[in-house]
Amino acid sequence: MNTCVSPERLSRETEAELSTPSLAKPSRDEAEAAVRTLLRWAGDDPDREGLLGTPDRVARAYEEFFAGYDADPIDMLSRTFEETDGYDEMVLLRDIDFQSHCEHHMVPIIGVAHVAYIPKSRVVGISKLARIVEAFAKRLQIQERFTMQIANSINDVLQPIGVGVVIEAQHQCMTTRGVNKPGVAMVTSCMLGTFREDPATRSEFLSAVGR
Repeated sequence: MNTCVSPERLSRETEAELSTPSLAKPSRDEAEAAVRTLLRWAGDDPDREGLLGTPDRVARAYEEFFAGYDADPIDMLSRTFEETDGYDEMVLLRDIDFQSHCEHHMVPIIGVAHVAYIPKSRVVGISKLARIVEAFAKRLQIQERFTMQIANSINDVLQPIGVGVVIEAQHQCMTTRGVNKPGVAMVTSCMLGTFREDPATRSEFLSAVGR
């Protein structure tokens, strides 16, 4: 199981990514024309009855698959709460289902994320933890970066005592093509703060998520 790099490097990488200007999007007509080209390249006829509506359906599906590019993960975490009565134990949301897409082959990555943090003075609504996972999942991804983005965003905004993220996923670029090995799961982790420095805290987290 991989453990992420230093918080300082994570902060620089997240800041750079979120500040990168968005590329100008092609028009909807251009997107649909590209789908028609791919259908022809695959060997089929985009003008046959069964495929006439496919370019439109694919474009609409892509709007859903990649909605994370229009989401601001930092803004999602901006509403926090300080009335915790001194709570300083682990907050864990586990088994967060997600569907993402591999940036190398544009095929699905399907898995679960486990996200935990120990608050210093502020907590966030638990639904926001799931939304952070969703925002980064709805982009073209590699699992290692995806794991780091979730942890670093929580760390940057909440400034907690520590953050732990574990992701378990199956990559269809591996299970349905290439080496064709179904049932194989990739596991990545990112530990920041006390999750990285204190073996007992890390062990408690990993035990709670079945690792």
